[in-house]
Amino acid sequence: MRTYSSGKVKIGKSSRPSIKSIDPSARYRLSVESGDLIWLDGHWYVTHSGLLRVARRSHCAGIHVEPVSQLSDPDSLRWAFKATVYKSRACRGFVGYGDADPSNVSPLVRGAEMRVAETRAVNRALRKAYGIGICSVEEIGSVGGQLASSPEFKKPPQAASGNGNHSSPKVRDRLCQIIRQHQLDPNLVKAYATDFCGAKTLREATREQVESFVAHLSDWAEKDRNALLCQLNSYPAQKEGAA
Repeated sequence: MRTYSSGKVKIGKSSRPSIKSIDPSARYRLSVESGDLIWLDGHWYVTHSGLLRVARRSHCAGIHVEPVSQLSDPDSLRWAFKATVYKSRACRGFVGYGDADPSNVSPLVRGAEMRVAETRAVNRALRKAYGIGICSVEEIGSVGGQLASSPEFKKPPQAASGNGNHSSPKVRDRLCQIIRQHQLDPNLVKAYATDFCGAKTLREATREQVESFVAHLSDWAEKDRNALLCQLNSYPAQKEGAA
């Protein structure tokens, strides 16, 4: 239950500054509910999806991304990217760099350093372009690495005969229990599940894929809920009832 007092939002025993204290939050309509901002380890962070929404609402003309070969070493899984954001067709561009290697990404995304580096570069360029001073969660160390890619896991093969349109009541009940227990956004969980199962819609996933996802979600929520929230916030919010 939230109570408001002296510009602070108190949740249980911990408190966090109101998002009104973040200058760009009102200017760019950044929202916690939409996943634009996240409170982590005593600090506010903007998310990759939040920055992309700012760019879209501001009619960004384009984003160009390229690898920086001089600073990259694929054999060592070290990558660096340069991103340039063009706010308009006449804009000369705002440049940001991002890097990633096994030492500054989460173990859950090992092997996805290239995508993490690209996301960090885009985030820095967008923050420069739109004057957003708070750091993006993807730019910080091990937790930030969650957002650029799904964890490297082995997906069960798609069944050749039909799909698992309807998971068993036990699987659905277990998923609902995880969502309630860890206070997760059901729509973001659905988006993540679709990505995890490698299907266009969740209805097309097999029962085995859904069961594998539920087990994966439960394990991650227990081990590192903050990292899981980062992963979920990387997906655009879906409308209720979307397939």
